[in-house]
Amino acid sequence: MTKHPKMTASDLPGRILLLGGTSEIGRAILRSLDAPPDTEVILAGRDERRMAELGETLPFRVQTVRYDGTALDTHQHFVDEIFAAGPVGLVISAAGILTPQEVLDRDPAQAGLLVQTNLTGQVTTLLAVAGHLRAQGSGVIVVLSSVAAVRPRKANFVYGATKAGLDAFARGLADSLHGSGVRLLLVRPGFVIGRMTAGMSPAPAATTTAAVGAAVAAALASSAPVVWVPRGLAVLSTAMRLVPRPLWRRLSR
Repeated sequence: MTKHPKMTASDLPGRILLLGGTSEIGRAILRSLDAPPDTEVILAGRDERRMAELGETLPFRVQTVRYDGTALDTHQHFVDEIFAAGPVGLVISAAGILTPQEVLDRDPAQAGLLVQTNLTGQVTTLLAVAGHLRAQGSGVIVVLSSVAAVRPRKANFVYGATKAGLDAFARGLADSLHGSGVRLLLVRPGFVIGRMTAGMSPAPAATTTAAVGAAVAAALASSAPVVWVPRGLAVLSTAMRLVPRPLWRRLSR
């Protein structure tokens, strides 16, 4: 089995980049890290006012920068500027939106925006990040996938398609980084109770942002390439792949 470098309390990065600076899961991961208060955290997103407010709740030195996941032609320059200020040890890719399928059915342009945010923009940004981390010879990338990547359902098939694409991209990127000193940790949570899913009934095996954050922190201190939250989803995902398609179509969500 392939061994991956572990991240322990003694080698936590001095600079951390969170893509999707208002992400609840992203902030939960930051809070779960046993990082010293002088750690520099860069919150990157579109809502700088909101990021500044959230930054005050984190026990680190926080900087906010504007980042638009849909502005593809800006991503290389954005990443270049981040790394020009100094090495980055940990990049958490948590940018994403969840738009109801019925809205996407009525407005395909919204589906295009979701695909750009959840998949295309992450591809362009993470390729740029990977180039800099290769040059450093060290660093960790955390990519937030989803159990929805396993088998998209009719209730949210566009969202599921973006997560399936991101999951495949992350696995390929991890393989391409093998031997470079750079590690990629792929995170596959189930239904996460939080702001993004407000108003929705929790699905089976639902989890919380705090649980995801704790699981990611534990995985960073291990050699795991993938973490499921909750852990039992790894088994459930195998069963999901085996459900006959006529039965799968009957699932309401």
